[in-house]
Amino acid sequence: MIDSVLSDGQYRDYLDDLLSGNRQACTRVVQRLLDEKISVRSIYLNLFQRSLYDVGSLWERNQVSVAVEHLATAITENLLTLVYPVLFRSERVNKKAVIACVASEYHQIGGKMVADVFELNGWDSYFLGANTPAPDLIDMISRTEPDIVGLSLAVYSHLPGLNEAITRIRSQFPDVKVIAGGQAFSWGGAEMLQSYSGVSYVPTVEQLELLISAGTDGA
Repeated sequence: MIDSVLSDGQYRDYLDDLLSGNRQACTRVVQRLLDEKISVRSIYLNLFQRSLYDVGSLWERNQVSVAVEHLATAITENLLTLVYPVLFRSERVNKKAVIACVASEYHQIGGKMVADVFELNGWDSYFLGANTPAPDLIDMISRTEPDIVGLSLAVYSHLPGLNEAITRIRSQFPDVKVIAGGQAFSWGGAEMLQSYSGVSYVPTVEQLELLISAGTDGA
């Protein structure tokens, strides 16, 4: 685990570098962890997810500006590319996932990380990016016939877009499994998902991997 490699002080230094826009320092940290054979799972969970949640929390409390939040996110997206050579070595399991950020949701890094976790577990993932209109999402589901559809939501006020996407999916693809997650749910909304059949709230990378493992084992 990264916790045994990065002390609390080292993590705070990384977070400070992320917030100040020091891409070189952040890159050195990630590259060192890769050189030391720290697992991609640990890097995603204990560094990328942890720091992005911390940045998001600071933004929600008005302790950092939108510009700083965007800068930290952009640096992290760049850091994700460092792990891709490892990511795509996984043996394929003949499973597919479509991942999208709902309409009006422009924070895409959470969805991108979810797509990467599927790839790490041998799935073929189709990441549609930010602000995916529901009709276009439906079209992609029709064309790819995925085993799972993942919906990402970072801002609570975008819940209507999530509702629309799920309603359309359930209407046209009643049997496909749907998962939803993102920092928006820290403000509520997960209970709304219970009104739909076959829709699950997945709050963490650990729970996502458990769900993926169950889906893979059931192949």
